[in-house]
Amino acid sequence: MMKKIKIGFNPLLGLCREDGGEDGWSRWQSVDNDPQFLICKEEEGDWEQGWYHLQIQLTGEPGGIVGPCIYPDYGGGFGEINIVPLWYRQDEDKIDCIIVLIKPAKSLRFDPTVRKAFFSLGDAFVRRIPRVAAYWGMISSVCESRGGQTGSVWYAFIRSLFFVAKRQGVRQAVAELRINYLSKFSNVCSSYQGWVRIYDPPVEWRSRELEERKRGLSGRPLFSVIMPVYNPPEKWFRRALDSVLAQVYENWEICVADDASTERHVLKVLEEYSSKDGRVKYISRNKNGHISEASNSALEIARGDFLVLLDHDDELHPEALLCVAEALGKNPDAKIIYSDEDKIDEDGVRFGPYFKTDWNYELLLGQNCISHLGVYEAGLVREVGGFRVGMEGSQDWDLALRCIEKIKSSQIIHIPKVLYHWRTIPGSTSMGVHEKSYAAVAAESAVIQHFERIGVMANVVGGNDGYIRSEIILPERKPLVSLIVPTRDKVDLLKVCVGSIIEKTKYENFDIIIVDNGSVESGTLDYFRFIQDDFRVRVVSYDAEFNYSAINNYAASIARGEVLGLVNNDIEVISEGWLDEMVSHALKPGVGAVGAMLYYPDDTIQHAGVVSGLGGVAGHIYSCAPRGFDGYFCRGRLTQVVSIVTGACLVVSRSAFEAVSGLDERLAVAFNDVDFCLRLRDAGYRNIWTPFAELYHHESASRGRDDNPEKQARFAGEIEFMKARYGDSLNYDPFYNPNLSLQLQQEFMIAFPPRF
Repeated sequence: MMKKIKIGFNPLLGLCREDGGEDGWSRWQSVDNDPQFLICKEEEGDWEQGWYHLQIQLTGEPGGIVGPCIYPDYGGGFGEINIVPLWYRQDEDKIDCIIVLIKPAKSLRFDPTVRKAFFSLGDAFVRRIPRVAAYWGMISSVCESRGGQTGSVWYAFIRSLFFVAKRQGVRQAVAELRINYLSKFSNVCSSYQGWVRIYDPPVEWRSRELEERKRGLSGRPLFSVIMPVYNPPEKWFRRALDSVLAQVYENWEICVADDASTERHVLKVLEEYSSKDGRVKYISRNKNGHISEASNSALEIARGDFLVLLDHDDELHPEALLCVAEALGKNPDAKIIYSDEDKIDEDGVRFGPYFKTDWNYELLLGQNCISHLGVYEAGLVREVGGFRVGMEGSQDWDLALRCIEKIKSSQIIHIPKVLYHWRTIPGSTSMGVHEKSYAAVAAESAVIQHFERIGVMANVVGGNDGYIRSEIILPERKPLVSLIVPTRDKVDLLKVCVGSIIEKTKYENFDIIIVDNGSVESGTLDYFRFIQDDFRVRVVSYDAEFNYSAINNYAASIARGEVLGLVNNDIEVISEGWLDEMVSHALKPGVGAVGAMLYYPDDTIQHAGVVSGLGGVAGHIYSCAPRGFDGYFCRGRLTQVVSIVTGACLVVSRSAFEAVSGLDERLAVAFNDVDFCLRLRDAGYRNIWTPFAELYHHESASRGRDDNPEKQARFAGEIEFMKARYGDSLNYDPFYNPNLSLQLQQEFMIAFPPRF
């Protein structure tokens, strides 16, 4: 073992030294959410590459130490891409964990927490340890956290690592070990209640800030809260009404329609609340007509500029209407505003947050991603006829679909903040769609009728889970699709790729352009001669250094298809309808790139969309999850708009491809697909990922690894190119959410802190 080294801490930012501190402890206050120390050691010089055992005595006020981490400076400054999470053992008042420096570091920065807090630092030590000791220490820690008193836990975990090593190499097995090790002490990232305490504290604590925000409003629209009511439990009914009365923004009215309730307390509560606050209005219906008719009755007495939909047992966040008013001030043409949401149990505990994407048309066809909170311009709702009878259970989904048909996408605004708390009690759909099966039937009908109104032929199928698949019917004359397959030898892969396309693809009007980038093996050349006997296949030469962008641009320039498909030579078709599915989306007005669901050969997910900023420039989501994985709020099984899809299997109309001048040839190997998709998005196109086009991907098996200095230098250069072109915007993917983590392998976990 190498010697233990004592380390110290010099404050950099966000810190104030406090008086007091005993027995070698120093007391500090973090004055913002990003306190930073520089770690000091006695010996000068860089920190050596390798594995370390780090111990820091650290104690703080309850809930004060959240997400401690280290940032190494490998020569480019302290960047998020290099973050090293640390394990804080609150019960022992210390950080005690194994970390790795992937290369020599000029300096190390220590961030003790991600919130304002008081804390104390004691002794701190670091010790270099051998690689084997680090591996064993991490394995032991993971197994112990899984109840590893029995040998079966150890055997199962070690066996899984051997399996990864055999399939993807030792490097990937070590990465898998680190992910499991890190996940066991990043439990703060799954603690929504902790996140709420830190980043969504009670409004009473922020009265001055909220008053300033109210004074800064450019307008004061009147909000009519629409609440249909039928025999709500009195406790939850009062909570719902109280949540409106507690709004920081005061220019509102509640419009309650009692749908002929039989419980006496309903009228009693309404009379009580209306007598103490004139903004509470109600109408009593003589006959029960269900939620759509009751909502229309509430609409009749509403006089507000915007309508806010609230169920009779749910709650609004106290800032809800203030946030909507602020959003309207920034977006005066907005017609629909929606927010993130969470659930709230019978004890008032918030859980299950849904941090949503910005406006996402394709996702709305599969799930009601607008409600809750849904806010609509009153005139728009009246223009489309209010709530439709017969759509009960999905009347708000149906309303959203009818409203979006009348407005521009730019008039639909998402607020990335939880402003609605959905009560989980028996009988509520927040407990699961099975609680109201009629809601799923109505949802399917709403989507079918939406397509009928806009003149699109589609097959709509609702699942038992309440989500919907819409299969767009292609025109009778299907456009020619030119599939571009770059290759260099590796004929065994190429045969599988081309053969599976020819044999398994139901779509008939396609051709294949194999772009030969310097193949020399006789088997490959023989195959080229053989495969061209098929009239749909031609082989063209590209005799220059490998440049993925240039190769595909060249092939696109000679392709005959109205639609282009970029296909890696290590792709294998699984589902016969893959090309029909992708082309049906690519032909939609305003659509750019269309991506598929790609699996590794072992049926784990390789590609299900890409998030910008994840792990640095961009990262795959759901990587290595099993086939059939639901994903975040079932989004792993729903077609949706994303910022980026992989170029390994990408379909795009020729017009969209040419509108952004194809791929950027300055990106020879990495990020060319990322850049292409971002340029399409920024040009106003929407990129779509579909789980219903399924293929295998043998992950760059033909090109090989970026494991020599020249390739690594090229990769680093491409990273810098992307950062220079897109800057901080990479961290704000509109089809992700600023409340979700950008740390690699932590996608869809809660961000500490959020990025706004």
